[in-house]
Amino acid sequence: MWVYEHGIETSAAPEAVWRLWADVENWGAWNADIQKIEIRGPFAAGTEITMGADGQDPIELRITEVAENELFVDEARFGGLVLRTAHRLDRPAQDRTRVVYRMEITGAAADELGPEIGPAVTADWPETMAALVRLAEAGR
Repeated sequence: MWVYEHGIETSAAPEAVWRLWADVENWGAWNADIQKIEIRGPFAAGTEITMGADGQDPIELRITEVAENELFVDEARFGGLVLRTAHRLDRPAQDRTRVVYRMEITGAAADELGPEIGPAVTADWPETMAALVRLAEAGR
């Protein structure tokens, strides 16, 4: 298994971040890698999302868990690997929210391929999360 976690604190309320997460069609406003995105159903467990960037194959995600204003988890599967990303909102203090992304790569070749794939997938997380919290703080 390969694991990576990144967190960032914000003054935005969890509900402000959640609104941006639940508005899947507009993820590109804070995630520069997304050129097009499609959600097939409500923002709920079992719903599938297709997202893509120019020159890359689309990524198929399935939402596997949702706890409003707290957590959502998505999974991508390919080549015998499962890339599971948990997006979590913690409250370290009354006026602070900690946004945490955690990726776990599992599967038969995870120990070998995880160190190659994982850093490529998570490299932009600090910038993406910073853009997310800026929008949440601005109330958009």
